[in-house]
Amino acid sequence: MKCRVCDGADLRLAIDLGKQPWGNHFLKEDEVGKEPTYPLEVHYCQNCSTAQLNYTVKKEVMFSDTTYLSGTTGTLSAHFNEIAETIDNTFFKDRQAKSVLDIGSNDGTQLSHYKKLGYNVLGVESAKRVADIANSNQITTINSFFNLDLANTLSEKFDVMNASGVFFHLEELHSVCQGIKKLLKPDGVFVCQFLYMKSIMENCAFDQIYHEHLLYYTLQTLNTLLERHGLEIFDSFMTPIHGGSMIALISHKNSRTKTKRLEILQQEEAKSGCNHFEAYRDLAKRAEILKHENLEFLERKKQAGKTIYGMGAPCKGNTLLNYFGIGPKYLDCLVEKNAFRKGLYSPGMYLPIWMEDEVAPPDVYYVLAWNFKNEILKNNQHLNKTEFYFPINI
Repeated sequence: MKCRVCDGADLRLAIDLGKQPWGNHFLKEDEVGKEPTYPLEVHYCQNCSTAQLNYTVKKEVMFSDTTYLSGTTGTLSAHFNEIAETIDNTFFKDRQAKSVLDIGSNDGTQLSHYKKLGYNVLGVESAKRVADIANSNQITTINSFFNLDLANTLSEKFDVMNASGVFFHLEELHSVCQGIKKLLKPDGVFVCQFLYMKSIMENCAFDQIYHEHLLYYTLQTLNTLLERHGLEIFDSFMTPIHGGSMIALISHKNSRTKTKRLEILQQEEAKSGCNHFEAYRDLAKRAEILKHENLEFLERKKQAGKTIYGMGAPCKGNTLLNYFGIGPKYLDCLVEKNAFRKGLYSPGMYLPIWMEDEVAPPDVYYVLAWNFKNEILKNNQHLNKTEFYFPINI
């Protein structure tokens, strides 16, 4: 394979999580046991240091009918509101006519916060029924994949372009970058929100490796990609969402002054060693240790006669369940708030999905949606007889 970023050919296997189903392929009862599996391997480019999957599940398979909704959790909506206000207050507050395009806009939650601030909004979302939700809420959304071909159909340029948790999904990586370059105004800001590999390593959050995440960025490796297309990071800051995400503010090359806080983050990143192959091998070893710790916990609880439900059915949860081998032996079900997943089964481990408000609480919640820990604990303070266990504890 060639590196997705630099086209280099010198790649090394860094993390092998085995063959797994696509983590968002929730199954109807008659599909159980029939879903395909694919290699889930992270390879490291020795030329540009980018970590990436060696196998691509086609975007049409993963993103044409997703069951993920960004508006499900209050934490994420509040985060999106904060981002919109920060970008507007910092760059465009006094601009009369202003516009934003969101790549992979999902149900329009991020754009709704820009709309409140007076922006003309446009979303591009590949999943039809999710795009339909956005349009029904008056968030204008094109049902398509974003790439250069789509960009060429749009006459408008945008003050803000946004990609929230999608920039590492991109099969058409360079075409998307070309589309951003084309549509971003000369003084525009591209807001790229991404899972930060340094944080993944620090948290041992290996479950954030799954087939939708084709790339695993650091500031260094993302900038390597951007510079191929005349773009660059000029500012960046960390946010706690999803266990530690990076917000990179990106402009046309040499159009904005780079900030001191970006320089500090880059120095911290270099000092951490997260751009080196050995850091990935260390993550793989710690994931194996975590597996044994989690299985020992679940075994103790089952032997004590406890009922255990999985809380949440996120895509990353299926990486964890399949790698750890956690199925009906340990968990009775997964409980969810997202009605799109009601009555379905988790891929690989075939755990039934029940709605959280339709079942009595168990003795133990095994929390797969650990990235919303604070919100989950706050919302369930009344369950004083239920134990909440976080397999990834941040």
